[in-house]
Formats: sequence, C-alpha cells, structure tokens
Amino acid sequence: MRVSLILLFILLAINLAVDWYIVTQINKRCKQPRLWRSVELCSVGIMILLLIGAMAVPARSGGNDVLLTKMWLLFSYLSLYIPKLIADIFDLLASIPRLLGHKRIKALTLTGIILAVATFIGMWWGALVNRFNIDTREVEITFDNIPEEFDGYRVVQFSDLHTGTFGSDTTFVSRLVDHINTLNPDLIVFTGDIVNRRSDEFTPFVPVLRRLSARDGVIAILGNHDYGDYNNWPSDSAKQANMTALYDAYSHTGIRLLLNETAWIHRSTDSIAIIGVENIGDPPFHVYGSLPASYSDTSDPNFKILLSHNPAHWVDSIARHDDINIPLTLAGHTHAMQIELFGVSPAYLRYKTWGGLYADYNNRHRLYVNIGSGTVGMPMRLGATPEVTVFTLRRDRQPLSN
Repeated sequence: MRVSLILLFILLAINLAVDWYIVTQINKRCKQPRLWRSVELCSVGIMILLLIGAMAVPARSGGNDVLLTKMWLLFSYLSLYIPKLIADIFDLLASIPRLLGHKRIKALTLTGIILAVATFIGMWWGALVNRFNIDTREVEITFDNIPEEFDGYRVVQFSDLHTGTFGSDTTFVSRLVDHINTLNPDLIVFTGDIVNRRSDEFTPFVPVLRRLSARDGVIAILGNHDYGDYNNWPSDSAKQANMTALYDAYSHTGIRLLLNETAWIHRSTDSIAIIGVENIGDPPFHVYGSLPASYSDTSDPNFKILLSHNPAHWVDSIARHDDINIPLTLAGHTHAMQIELFGVSPAYLRYKTWGGLYADYNNRHRLYVNIGSGTVGMPMRLGATPEVTVFTLRRDRQPLSN
C-alpha cells in the first residue's frame, strides 16, 4: 500500500505539472481563455478521479470484475494523459527558439496537437476495434530432417489468450476458434497464458475452446500468468486448488496440456516430437519448466518442435547450443507490448526476439514468437493485431549430385 501511495503521488505531481503548463498557455494564447480553461480544468478533474480510482482498486485480490475495473480506469486515464504529454513536449520544443530571441515554431506546436489527437483516437480504436481484428500469418518452415510423411504438415499456433480480460463475453474467442478451424490444421498449439490471475476466468470459455478441431488434436502449455502468481491467495492449498481447477478446465476442453512432457505425432512409419515445457523465462518470472525432464536426449536426430512460452528460454538455453537438436521453437509472451507501428514495437527494448521468425547464427535453431490474441494490463492493441500463425513444414530436398 505504501508503494502504491508513493506512486500515486508521483503520478499526480507529473499530471498536475502537465496540466499547469496547458493552463498557462491557454491564458497567454487563447482569445477566450475562460472557455478553454474550463474545458481543461474539467479534464483535470476527470483524470485525477480516474487515476485515484485505478490506484485504489486492488490488482492482486478480488474477483475478475475488480481487475477489469482497474484495467479500464487506468486505460481511460492514460488515454487522456499521454496525448496531453505529447502536446506539451512538442510545444516546449517549439518554444526553444524564444530563448535565443526568435519566434516560437508554430508548426511544431501544431504537429504535437495533431499527434495528441491521433494518439487518443488510436488508443480507443485499439481498445474498441483493433483488439478484435484477427491477423493470420503464413510461415513456411524448411529443414532437411523433416520426415517425408510430414512434408506439408500444417501447425496452427495461437497464444496469450488472457480470457479474463474478456470477462464472460465469449464472442471474440468464439470467432477466433471458428477462424482457426477454417485453416485446415493438422495440429493446433497454444503457447500459454490462458488466464490473467485465476483459473475461474477460464470457465466461460471451456465450451468454446472445446470446438477447436485438428486432425492430430490440440496441444497447450502454461504461461507465467497461469500459475496464480499474480493473485493473493489465503494459503498454499488455495493456490494449489486454483491449479487443479485449471487442469480440470483444460481436460474438459479436450486440449492436451503438456507439463514438462512430450507428445508424439505419427504418420505411417514417421513421427515428430512436440515438446511442451512449463514456463521458463528471465527474471522476475518464475521458472517451472525443465527441458531435460520434458525430453531426455535433445541431441537425438528426431525432428522436434518445442513449445516454450517465454522466448528468453530459446535465447538463453537453445540458440547457439550445437549439442541441442531442436529445429523449431514456438513461443508467445511478449504481446509486442500490444503496440506495433510500421513493424516497430517498444517490446524490442525488453526482448530482442519480440515477434516473428528468428534464427541462430547457423540457421540450425529457429524461433517463432506469436504476439498473442488477448490483452493484459491495457485492454488495447495499437497495431499488434491478434495473431494466428500457420506453419507449413517443408522437407528440404537436397539436389542430386551428378
């Protein structure tokens, strides 16, 4: 609570500084300062109420409705604050020439206003429209050790559904399931974070996810949000009961949950291994997974696909390890921070492998990071459209020598 109060006071101080600057400029420049000052002071009051409300709502206790209330209050506050901050920064830059006795650069001020308005519209477009627009990406994966019978095999990946953010509204998830089923999958994989904090968020979506259909079924792993670590539990037994409920929910969907284990897919005399590790990531995320426990000999010649929620696992433990023969790893986790504009995401500041296809120095190990279908923290996707990825496995046929 003490940390929350300190953060609240810091944010309020910054907020008031931003608005104080706007009020002073209204008084200097506007022909009808009273009207615009009233508008600005009204927005200040709304923003302070939103901020106090968002900080007062607990994040780690209470039901899912409590968490959703906090998310939307905080998002509403930021959708007002960030545009104001952008406008202030550009106006301050425009005023720098005045320090040297020159005129203010009005074009910079106008640019800041335009960007501020665009940011406000973009954030609400991302919350109300774009987070429901499904983007399908086709990726062809070629290796010379893909078994003959699996040439052309189709694996469909989705990730980071965070069902709790949808509350009990199954509309989007139902549409997502129907879309995945139309992609002619041989196998469907889900790479973790089915919930935000608690397993009961999953319950309304069990009948919907039960409709997922692929010739070789549906396989899933757990992500960092699935272990109940973001909720305050009255006891260890309560937290364990939450995990048991999650396992039961998965069993009712018909989805096979891999808990540090391997599923084998067979085609005639050929087979491939689907390795599913529990969450392995970088701090502060807990480590629950074990690759050796999931597959005893990762150097053997079998073609393997690893499902590992956090791409940091691939970076730290698989890439550039020539003794490991895992050609393809599928991950999620990053969401591209739910912001991607012109192929650029702030997620790059945290993860160099934040979205799309990556390879190590000799192209022996490849990683694909799916940017997810749901949202957490901010109920918005500015760009970074919900992703479904279709992988087609292709056997690399070496040319015959003369």
